Amino acid sequence: MTAGSGGRAAGSRVTRPAEDVVHWPAVWSRSLVVLLLAGCVSAPPPNVRIAPGAPPDSARLHARPDPEFRPGQPGLFRLGLGAARDGLLYVPEAARARRVPLLVMLHGAGSSAARIWEAVRSDAAEREVAVLLPESRLWSWDFRQGDFRADRAFLDEALAQAFRSVPVDAAHVALGGFSAGATFTLSLGPSNGDLFGWLFAFSPTGMEVAGRVGHPRFLVAHGTLDPIVPIGASSRQIVPVLRAAGDWVVYREFPGGEHEVFPVAVHEAFSLLVSD
Repeated sequence: MTAGSGGRAAGSRVTRPAEDVVHWPAVWSRSLVVLLLAGCVSAPPPNVRIAPGAPPDSARLHARPDPEFRPGQPGLFRLGLGAARDGLLYVPEAARARRVPLLVMLHGAGSSAARIWEAVRSDAAEREVAVLLPESRLWSWDFRQGDFRADRAFLDEALAQAFRSVPVDAAHVALGGFSAGATFTLSLGPSNGDLFGWLFAFSPTGMEVAGRVGHPRFLVAHGTLDPIVPIGASSRQIVPVLRAAGDWVVYREFPGGEHEVFPVAVHEAFSLLVSD
Protein backbone atom coordinates (compact mmCIF):
# COMPACT_ATOMS: atom_id res chain seq x y z
CA MET A 1 0.00 0.00 0.00
CA THR A 2 1.24 3.45 -0.84
CA ALA A 3 0.68 6.82 0.67
CA GLY A 4 -2.40 8.62 -0.61
CA SER A 5 -3.03 12.23 -1.50
CA GLY A 6 -3.18 14.88 1.21
CA GLY A 7 -0.16 13.47 3.05
CA ARG A 8 -1.80 10.30 4.33
CA ALA A 9 0.58 7.68 5.63
CA ALA A 10 0.47 4.14 4.28
CA GLY A 11 -2.12 1.86 5.80
CA SER A 12 -1.05 -0.60 8.45
CA ARG A 13 -2.60 -3.36 10.49
CA VAL A 14 -3.19 -3.05 14.23
CA THR A 15 -3.63 -5.70 16.87
CA ARG A 16 -7.03 -7.30 17.31
CA PRO A 17 -8.14 -7.08 20.97
CA ALA A 18 -11.13 -8.94 22.26
CA GLU A 19 -14.35 -6.99 21.77
CA ASP A 20 -16.69 -5.92 24.52
CA VAL A 21 -20.08 -4.24 24.35
CA VAL A 22 -21.74 -1.28 25.99
CA HIS A 23 -25.07 -1.78 27.74
CA TRP A 24 -26.84 1.54 27.35
CA PRO A 25 -29.04 3.11 30.06
CA ALA A 26 -32.61 1.86 30.33
CA VAL A 27 -34.44 4.85 28.89
CA TRP A 28 -37.50 5.17 26.71
CA SER A 29 -39.39 8.10 25.23
CA ARG A 30 -42.90 9.52 25.32
CA SER A 31 -43.44 8.21 21.79
CA LEU A 32 -43.02 4.65 23.05
CA VAL A 33 -45.72 5.23 25.65
CA VAL A 34 -48.07 6.04 22.79
CA LEU A 35 -47.09 2.82 21.01
CA LEU A 36 -47.60 0.83 24.19
CA LEU A 37 -51.07 2.25 24.81
CA ALA A 38 -51.97 1.59 21.19
CA GLY A 39 -51.00 -2.05 21.61
CA CYS A 40 -48.14 -1.82 19.10
CA VAL A 41 -45.61 -3.27 21.53
CA SER A 42 -46.16 -5.57 24.47
CA ALA A 43 -43.79 -3.80 26.86
CA PRO A 44 -41.67 -0.65 26.84
CA PRO A 45 -38.28 -1.43 25.30
CA PRO A 46 -35.75 -0.75 28.07
CA ASN A 47 -32.96 0.38 25.75
CA VAL A 48 -34.73 2.16 22.89
CA ARG A 49 -35.37 5.89 22.84
CA ILE A 50 -36.48 8.04 19.89
CA ALA A 51 -36.99 11.71 20.69
CA PRO A 52 -39.53 13.65 18.62
CA GLY A 53 -38.64 16.70 16.58
CA ALA A 54 -35.42 17.94 15.02
CA PRO A 55 -32.07 16.80 16.43
CA PRO A 56 -29.64 19.17 18.16
CA ASP A 57 -26.48 20.23 16.36
CA SER A 58 -24.54 17.87 18.64
CA ALA A 59 -26.14 14.98 16.70
CA ARG A 60 -25.57 16.42 13.22
CA LEU A 61 -22.83 15.70 10.68
CA HIS A 62 -21.94 18.53 8.31
CA ALA A 63 -19.44 17.03 5.84
CA ARG A 64 -20.88 16.36 2.38
CA PRO A 65 -19.57 14.82 -0.86
CA ASP A 66 -17.74 17.20 -3.19
CA PRO A 67 -19.97 18.12 -6.16
CA GLU A 68 -16.85 18.42 -8.34
CA PHE A 69 -15.46 15.12 -9.63
CA ARG A 70 -11.85 14.41 -8.72
CA PRO A 71 -10.34 10.97 -9.43
CA GLY A 72 -9.40 8.97 -6.35
CA GLN A 73 -6.15 7.14 -5.73
CA PRO A 74 -6.95 3.45 -5.08
CA GLY A 75 -5.61 1.71 -2.00
CA LEU A 76 -6.01 1.34 1.75
CA PHE A 77 -4.76 4.35 3.71
CA ARG A 78 -4.52 5.50 7.30
CA LEU A 79 -6.54 8.65 7.90
CA GLY A 80 -3.67 10.42 9.65
CA LEU A 81 -6.09 12.38 11.85
CA GLY A 82 -5.21 10.83 15.20
CA ALA A 83 -2.27 9.26 16.99
CA ALA A 84 -3.22 6.24 19.11
CA ARG A 85 -6.75 6.13 17.66
CA ASP A 86 -7.11 6.92 13.96
CA GLY A 87 -8.83 4.97 11.19
CA LEU A 88 -8.61 3.65 7.65
CA LEU A 89 -9.93 4.66 4.23
CA TYR A 90 -10.32 2.17 1.39
CA VAL A 91 -10.55 3.59 -2.13
CA PRO A 92 -11.57 1.12 -4.88
CA GLU A 93 -10.00 1.06 -8.33
CA ALA A 94 -13.25 2.33 -9.85
CA ALA A 95 -12.75 5.70 -8.12
CA ARG A 96 -10.19 6.61 -10.77
CA ALA A 97 -12.95 6.99 -13.36
CA ARG A 98 -16.33 7.46 -11.64
CA ARG A 99 -18.16 8.24 -8.44
CA VAL A 100 -18.46 5.30 -6.06
CA PRO A 101 -20.70 4.40 -3.09
CA LEU A 102 -19.34 4.94 0.41
CA LEU A 103 -19.85 2.78 3.49
CA VAL A 104 -18.84 4.20 6.87
CA MET A 105 -18.24 1.16 9.09
CA LEU A 106 -17.85 1.37 12.88
CA HIS A 107 -16.03 -1.26 14.96
CA GLY A 108 -17.24 -2.82 18.20
CA ALA A 109 -16.19 -1.72 21.69
CA GLY A 110 -12.52 -2.31 22.44
CA SER A 111 -11.77 -3.02 18.80
CA SER A 112 -10.22 -1.25 15.82
CA ALA A 113 -10.61 -0.18 12.22
CA ALA A 114 -8.28 -2.97 11.08
CA ARG A 115 -10.43 -5.63 12.70
CA ILE A 116 -13.77 -4.49 11.27
CA TRP A 117 -12.10 -3.99 7.88
CA GLU A 118 -11.56 -7.74 7.70
CA ALA A 119 -15.34 -8.23 7.83
CA VAL A 120 -16.04 -6.03 4.80
CA ARG A 121 -12.91 -5.98 2.64
CA SER A 122 -13.95 -8.75 0.23
CA ASP A 123 -17.35 -7.23 -0.50
CA ALA A 124 -15.88 -3.73 -0.78
CA ALA A 125 -13.47 -4.87 -3.48
CA GLU A 126 -16.08 -6.94 -5.32
CA ARG A 127 -18.73 -4.20 -5.27
CA GLU A 128 -16.28 -1.33 -5.84
CA VAL A 129 -17.42 0.52 -2.72
CA ALA A 130 -15.24 2.98 -0.79
CA VAL A 131 -15.10 2.25 2.95
CA LEU A 132 -14.33 4.70 5.74
CA LEU A 133 -13.37 3.04 9.04
CA PRO A 134 -12.91 5.63 11.79
CA GLU A 135 -11.91 4.62 15.31
CA SER A 136 -13.69 5.77 18.46
CA ARG A 137 -11.85 8.36 20.53
CA LEU A 138 -11.86 6.15 23.63
CA TRP A 139 -12.35 2.41 24.05
CA SER A 140 -15.91 2.60 22.69
CA TRP A 141 -18.38 4.91 20.98
CA ASP A 142 -19.83 7.60 23.22
CA PHE A 143 -23.03 9.59 23.52
CA ARG A 144 -24.98 11.24 26.29
CA GLN A 145 -28.64 11.52 25.29
CA GLY A 146 -27.90 13.02 21.90
CA ASP A 147 -24.49 14.51 22.67
CA PHE A 148 -22.08 12.32 20.75
CA ARG A 149 -19.13 14.41 21.89
CA ALA A 150 -15.69 13.81 20.43
CA ASP A 151 -16.78 10.78 18.40
CA ARG A 152 -19.21 12.83 16.30
CA ALA A 153 -16.62 15.55 15.71
CA PHE A 154 -13.99 13.00 14.67
CA LEU A 155 -16.44 11.20 12.39
CA ASP A 156 -17.30 14.52 10.73
CA GLU A 157 -13.60 15.24 10.22
CA ALA A 158 -13.01 11.75 8.81
CA LEU A 159 -15.96 12.15 6.44
CA ALA A 160 -14.63 15.49 5.22
CA GLN A 161 -11.28 13.86 4.44
CA ALA A 162 -12.98 10.94 2.67
CA PHE A 163 -15.03 13.33 0.55
CA ARG A 164 -11.85 15.20 -0.42
CA SER A 165 -10.08 11.97 -1.34
CA VAL A 166 -12.83 9.95 -2.98
CA PRO A 167 -15.40 10.92 -5.65
CA VAL A 168 -18.40 9.72 -3.62
CA ASP A 169 -21.85 9.14 -5.10
CA ALA A 170 -24.01 11.22 -2.75
CA ALA A 171 -27.03 9.02 -3.45
CA HIS A 172 -25.25 5.92 -2.14
CA VAL A 173 -23.80 6.64 1.31
CA ALA A 174 -24.40 4.29 4.26
CA LEU A 175 -23.46 4.12 7.93
CA GLY A 176 -22.99 0.72 9.55
CA GLY A 177 -21.48 -0.88 12.60
CA PHE A 178 -21.07 -3.93 14.80
CA SER A 179 -22.19 -4.23 18.43
CA ALA A 180 -21.44 -0.87 20.11
CA GLY A 181 -20.73 0.49 16.63
CA ALA A 182 -24.18 -0.70 15.54
CA THR A 183 -25.77 1.07 18.51
CA PHE A 184 -23.92 4.27 17.60
CA THR A 185 -25.14 3.81 14.01
CA LEU A 186 -28.78 3.46 15.06
CA SER A 187 -28.47 6.42 17.43
CA LEU A 188 -26.63 8.94 15.24
CA GLY A 189 -27.80 7.75 11.82
CA PRO A 190 -31.49 8.77 11.99
CA SER A 191 -30.42 12.34 12.82
CA ASN A 192 -28.46 12.39 9.56
CA GLY A 193 -30.83 10.77 7.10
CA ASP A 194 -30.06 13.53 4.61
CA LEU A 195 -26.56 12.04 4.31
CA PHE A 196 -27.07 8.31 4.91
CA GLY A 197 -29.57 6.43 2.78
CA TRP A 198 -29.00 3.16 4.62
CA LEU A 199 -28.15 2.26 8.23
CA PHE A 200 -26.67 -1.22 8.80
CA ALA A 201 -26.74 -2.56 12.36
CA PHE A 202 -25.02 -5.89 13.08
CA SER A 203 -25.85 -7.11 16.63
CA PRO A 204 -26.85 -3.74 18.14
CA THR A 205 -27.44 -3.27 21.86
CA GLY A 206 -30.09 -0.56 21.55
CA MET A 207 -30.62 2.94 20.16
CA GLU A 208 -31.04 6.46 21.49
CA VAL A 209 -32.08 8.96 18.81
CA ALA A 210 -32.01 12.68 19.62
CA GLY A 211 -34.23 13.66 16.67
CA ARG A 212 -34.75 12.71 13.04
CA VAL A 213 -33.83 14.17 9.65
CA GLY A 214 -34.78 12.38 6.44
CA HIS A 215 -35.88 8.78 6.06
CA PRO A 216 -32.94 6.36 5.99
CA ARG A 217 -33.67 2.67 5.56
CA PHE A 218 -32.45 0.02 7.98
CA LEU A 219 -30.84 -3.41 7.88
CA VAL A 220 -30.66 -5.10 11.29
CA ALA A 221 -28.99 -8.51 11.72
CA HIS A 222 -28.56 -10.57 14.90
CA GLY A 223 -27.72 -14.11 15.99
CA THR A 224 -30.39 -15.91 17.99
CA LEU A 225 -27.84 -17.35 20.44
CA ASP A 226 -25.83 -14.16 21.01
CA PRO A 227 -24.50 -14.59 24.58
CA ILE A 228 -23.22 -11.01 24.90
CA VAL A 229 -26.13 -9.01 23.47
CA PRO A 230 -29.21 -11.25 23.79
CA ILE A 231 -31.45 -10.78 20.78
CA GLY A 232 -34.64 -10.58 22.85
CA ALA A 233 -33.39 -7.54 24.73
CA SER A 234 -31.99 -5.76 21.69
CA SER A 235 -32.90 -6.29 18.04
CA ARG A 236 -36.30 -7.81 18.82
CA GLN A 237 -37.05 -4.63 20.77
CA ILE A 238 -35.58 -2.22 18.22
CA VAL A 239 -37.17 -3.51 15.02
CA PRO A 240 -40.85 -3.32 16.11
CA VAL A 241 -40.37 0.29 17.24
CA LEU A 242 -38.82 1.25 13.90
CA ARG A 243 -41.54 -0.49 11.93
CA ALA A 244 -44.27 1.07 14.06
CA ALA A 245 -42.77 4.46 13.22
CA GLY A 246 -43.13 3.66 9.51
CA ASP A 247 -39.48 2.91 8.77
CA TRP A 248 -38.38 0.52 6.04
CA VAL A 249 -36.55 -2.23 7.93
CA VAL A 250 -34.86 -5.34 6.55
CA TYR A 251 -34.46 -7.67 9.53
CA ARG A 252 -32.41 -10.87 9.56
CA GLU A 253 -32.11 -13.37 12.39
CA PHE A 254 -29.43 -16.05 12.20
CA PRO A 255 -30.46 -19.25 14.05
CA GLY A 256 -27.63 -20.45 16.25
CA GLY A 257 -25.57 -17.35 15.52
CA GLU A 258 -23.55 -15.80 18.32
CA HIS A 259 -21.99 -12.32 18.74
CA GLU A 260 -20.46 -11.85 15.32
CA VAL A 261 -20.66 -10.08 11.99
CA PHE A 262 -22.39 -12.51 9.65
CA PRO A 263 -20.90 -12.63 6.12
CA VAL A 264 -24.34 -13.21 4.59
CA ALA A 265 -25.60 -10.02 6.25
CA VAL A 266 -22.55 -8.10 5.02
CA HIS A 267 -23.18 -9.34 1.46
CA GLU A 268 -26.77 -8.16 1.70
CA ALA A 269 -25.74 -4.77 3.06
CA PHE A 270 -23.44 -4.14 0.11
CA SER A 271 -26.11 -5.33 -2.31
CA LEU A 272 -28.63 -2.90 -0.82
CA LEU A 273 -26.16 -0.03 -0.92
CA VAL A 274 -25.30 -0.40 -4.61
CA SER A 275 -28.64 -1.60 -5.98
CA ASP A 276 -30.87 1.46 -5.79
